[in-house]
Amino acid sequence: MTMKLSWKGMAAACGLLWAGALLTVGLANLAWPGYGRAFLDLAASIYPGYSVDGDLGQVIVGTLYGLLDGAIGGALLAWLYNLVAAREGEARAA
Repeated sequence: MTMKLSWKGMAAACGLLWAGALLTVGLANLAWPGYGRAFLDLAASIYPGYSVDGDLGQVIVGTLYGLLDGAIGGALLAWLYNLVAAREGEARAA
């Protein structure tokens, strides 16, 4: 019997983790300009409308993008894990 991952739980966990990372680095960048700049520039190159300009509004935009992006990634990861685990379980049963 294979264990299945909850796609909702994984989506929530990954979304909150990625959003928290962007929020933490974004706020630290506001307090100490230049902190995490390469990381935030990478995020800005991926998320349309997000820029690293030292503005709290942009930190919120990046955090919301991270929440959505992390949730989608987590749901896909759980789906893929469940798919592979089910096929492996079928192979073992045969």
